Amino acid sequence: MVFNIVKSVFGVGISVDTTLTSTHITPGGTLPGSVSFTGGEVPGKVEGIEIEYTAVVEDDSKGEEKTFTTDFFSAQVSGPFNLAPGTGHSIDFEAAVPWETPLSTVAGRPLPGMKLGVATKLALDNAFDKGDLDELTIEPLPVQAAVMDALEGLGFVFQSADLEKGTIAGSHMPFYQEVEYWATGEFADKLKEVEVTFVASQSNTDVIFQTDNPGGLLTPDHNRFVRFGIATDEAGDITETVRAQLEQLIQRKGI
Repeated sequence: MVFNIVKSVFGVGISVDTTLTSTHITPGGTLPGSVSFTGGEVPGKVEGIEIEYTAVVEDDSKGEEKTFTTDFFSAQVSGPFNLAPGTGHSIDFEAAVPWETPLSTVAGRPLPGMKLGVATKLALDNAFDKGDLDELTIEPLPVQAAVMDALEGLGFVFQSADLEKGTIAGSHMPFYQEVEYWATGEFADKLKEVEVTFVASQSNTDVIFQTDNPGGLLTPDHNRFVRFGIATDEAGDITETVRAQLEQLIQRKGI
């Protein structure tokens, strides 16, 4: 089933249809689709095709909030080939999805403010040309869903999510995601809010809880965050693990 088709016209009149057969994917998975080309009025030399992942990121490093779009990963789907005038060419692909790709939905609910997508990038006659952006839905890994389910089970309520500019320890991304929860239930008298950040890999996912941390994760106050690892394929009930880490965070704060 075809979910989305992005049509673009590149240099030398080459037209491109990028078809994504699924736009709902998970970190560490693959993005399936195909790219179809039709040559222009003159011969074209396509030197390579990439699927480029992009995200909208916040930058408040100078005291004012600004957003910008950044590319954070490219997956090559084709090497060079010649495209004769008016002729067609089609390539199926399964582009890798980085393990650290941020989430844009949780439990089927979109995370407000998350804007993620892909674009088709062609190298044409020693010049790059990029097509239109196609939005993606990134669903949580089992361990990420388990952590957030545990938080909600302990009375935490989702408030917001964003991508912050900067690279934190252990990450390869030029940004990090913060998912903010407000405390209710048994933690309401001990914490106001908790921000959750994941650093995922194939075997292990680091989970970071932070609270009331003015410097954020780039200049962290070590009394205001905890970091712990869980197997990435963990899909069970981890409520007690999450409760213990929250209690450790509270002890560090001296509450």
